[in-house]
Amino acid sequence: MKQIRQQIGSFALVALGAVIAAFAIEEFLAPNNIMDGGIVGISMVVDVFVPMPLSVLTLLFNLPFLWVGYRQMGKLFLGKAAFAIAVFSGFLQIFEDMRDATAEPLLATVFGGITLGIGVGLVIRYGGCLDGTETVAILISRKSSFSVGQIVLAFNIVIYTVVGFLFGADRAMYSLLTYFIASKVIDLVEIGFDGAKAVMIITEEGKRIADEIYQTLGRTVTLLEGEGLISGRKVVLYCVVTRIELPLLKKVVREDDASAFMTVSDVSEIIGEHMKKNDSSIP
Repeated sequence: MKQIRQQIGSFALVALGAVIAAFAIEEFLAPNNIMDGGIVGISMVVDVFVPMPLSVLTLLFNLPFLWVGYRQMGKLFLGKAAFAIAVFSGFLQIFEDMRDATAEPLLATVFGGITLGIGVGLVIRYGGCLDGTETVAILISRKSSFSVGQIVLAFNIVIYTVVGFLFGADRAMYSLLTYFIASKVIDLVEIGFDGAKAVMIITEEGKRIADEIYQTLGRTVTLLEGEGLISGRKVVLYCVVTRIELPLLKKVVREDDASAFMTVSDVSEIIGEHMKKNDSSIP
C-alpha cells in the first residue's frame, strides 16, 4: 500500500509539473515568439506556420521518442512520460484560450523561464519526461564522448539559430536566456534547495573529527586509510552534508585539526539514509 501511495503521489506531482510547464508556454513564451528548446521548441516553431494546435504538434512529435524511451528505460518510464506529455498537451489547449500574462518580452522571458523550470523540474524529479530530446541524447552519449547535457545544448543551439533567422536575433537571444533560466530552476527543483555537498577530509585525527561530526551534525562518516607520498599515513573521512551544515562542518574540522586538508564537491543525488541521530559517541 505504501508503494501504491508513493506512485499515486508521484503521478500527481508529475501532472502538476506538466500543468505548470504548459502555463509557462502558453501564457508567457508562445505569445511573444520566445521558444523553448527540444521537441517542444520545434513544435512551437512549426505552430507559427502550420494551422495546427501546439498541443497536437507536441504530442505527435514526442510519440517516436516515447517508443525509444520505452525500449531503453522500461514500462514505468513510458507510463510516466506518456502521462506527463498527455497532461501537458491537454493543458496547452486549455491555456491557449486564456488571456496572455504579458506582452513585454523581458518579463515573458524571466517569468516564463522560472515557471517553465519549476514545471519541468517537478516532472523530471518524479520520473516523468516532457521532451524526447533527452532520450535521444542519452543514446548518443553512450556511443560518443559527449555528455547528455552537451548534446541537448547543441541541439537547442541549432533550434535557436533557426529561431534567429525566422523571427529575428532578439527572439533567439530571448529564447536562449529563457533556456538558461529554466535550466537553473530545473536543477534547484530536481535536486532541492538543500542541495547536498560531499566532503572529503584528509587528517591525522580521523577518529576524533569523525566523532565530533557525528555528535555535532548527526552525520555518520566513512573512514578510509590513505597514505601521502611525503606525509605518510593519513585517515580519509568522507561524509555528505547540506549547504546549511557545511559552515559548521568546516568549523569542527578547523578546531580539531587545523592542518587537515578538506575538499568539497556537489552531490546531484542521494539514495538511501545518510543521516543518523544518536547521543552516544562512535565506538
